[in-house]
Amino acid sequence: MTAQYGLIGYPLSHSFSPAYFNNKFASEKIDARYDAYAIPIIDELATLLKEHPLLKGLNVTIPYKEQVVPLLHDIDTAARDIGAVNCIDIRDGRLIGYNTDYIGFVESLRPLLQAQHTHALVLGTGGAAKAVIYALKQLGIEYKIVSRTGGDMQYADVDEQVLKQYKLIINTTPLGMYPEIDKAPDIPYQYLGEEHLLYDLVYNPEETLFLQKGRQQGATIKNGYEMLILQAEAAWQIWNTNR
Repeated sequence: MTAQYGLIGYPLSHSFSPAYFNNKFASEKIDARYDAYAIPIIDELATLLKEHPLLKGLNVTIPYKEQVVPLLHDIDTAARDIGAVNCIDIRDGRLIGYNTDYIGFVESLRPLLQAQHTHALVLGTGGAAKAVIYALKQLGIEYKIVSRTGGDMQYADVDEQVLKQYKLIINTTPLGMYPEIDKAPDIPYQYLGEEHLLYDLVYNPEETLFLQKGRQQGATIKNGYEMLILQAEAAWQIWNTNR
């Protein structure tokens, strides 16, 4: 019987996961399918599960990574500490939540880290930011959260002195994502240099305006594509462990 997996979020017009997993299933001759389920409110998850009783696992994307937590039967320690879930394992009618975003982020960031990358600015405060913050703690990197409201500082507080100390800058916001490719976080890019590392969780376009501005100043840049692949493979391992 064909195994079923899927993605929940809203909207889902430009989603990575369906194409990635269906290509994986085809190339590895796995009898499975992966569908996108755009649900306008998280409460529709229960209906979705009733309509698709063969589902073995779900990925969770914007805006439900935090909203889905109260609907789960259990949650992994890391996901509980993060406060956000992007992967659900479905077994015997029970929903178990995990976070593989932080795994993908850590493993894709680690090879790029240099001695000067001891302090990070995290741009944004959503579910993805929470996974990044958890990962930075695991790596022993001090951080400050930058946001228009809340956070440790606002964008206007990021100046030349701040960027002299904080050489790792991570964009967890959707700014610059297709189709709004002419947008970027409001930081003083003129103070960036070769010691800076800019990481953007956005992967479409391949080089966001945030990354482009960093590259023009000599900074090392990285988009979120490898993170997506690594988190997807981590989810696949969870779904297939001890089946």
